[in-house]
Amino acid sequence: MAAGTFLAAGCSSGEGPGTAAGGVPVVEKGKLTTCTHLPYPPFQFERDGRVVGFDVALIDLVAKNLEVEQEILDTPFENFKTGAFLNSGECDLAAAGMTVTDARKKNVDFSVPYFDATQALLATKESGVTSLDAIESQNKKLGAQAETTGESYATGKGFDPVAFESSDAVLNGLRTGQVDAVVIDYPVVQGWLKDKANADRFVLGQNIETGEQYGFSVKKGNDKLRAAIDKAIEDARADGTYDKLYEEWIGPLPKGRS
Repeated sequence: MAAGTFLAAGCSSGEGPGTAAGGVPVVEKGKLTTCTHLPYPPFQFERDGRVVGFDVALIDLVAKNLEVEQEILDTPFENFKTGAFLNSGECDLAAAGMTVTDARKKNVDFSVPYFDATQALLATKESGVTSLDAIESQNKKLGAQAETTGESYATGKGFDPVAFESSDAVLNGLRTGQVDAVVIDYPVVQGWLKDKANADRFVLGQNIETGEQYGFSVKKGNDKLRAAIDKAIEDARADGTYDKLYEEWIGPLPKGRS
């Protein structure tokens, strides 16, 4: 299993399109090109010059089965809604801790769900915020990552959150006082709070159960690649690899899974 995957500055023409094992078409011969949006720990982020994380490790399993190497292209998150980079042939798939929604299904095809997600409210300790209700009653500022389900959830509840371009920018917004609290995926909050400096300044206000599930996306009609991704996920769940990767990148398994 690869320890990490190099980040491509852009998709070069290379040897041009090719075919991986099982007759799966790929946009560049010998590679499985993944669009993502960095950083989004613990799903994908850079460490020691490589891109690593839970999503990366799962797609490495797909690449291994297809007898190719994964290459990652950092792209704007808003393009994942439209499938732009998939349709243009720049990437084979998108892996970015992306929630499966009916709106997104209109533009891309999703793999089987690979992660049960939920949102969380993270606040500065000095704000005293412990819930979304407190944001309104105490006239505090709320933030979220742009184009995400966290932002959609907040706006759906009547808030007008400050939108940040990336998860790093969200955290920086908290650090610098641009906002008092943010709504973002709970696993991301878990990762942040492992850092003592963050744990000293921020606090988990509440978990927000939304019933979200993550999926990897492919171009509409790319059934061969979608099936290959599904098989890798299902095999990993069956042989215990999924649980090992979960514990490595996310943390303890959910209750009932240990």
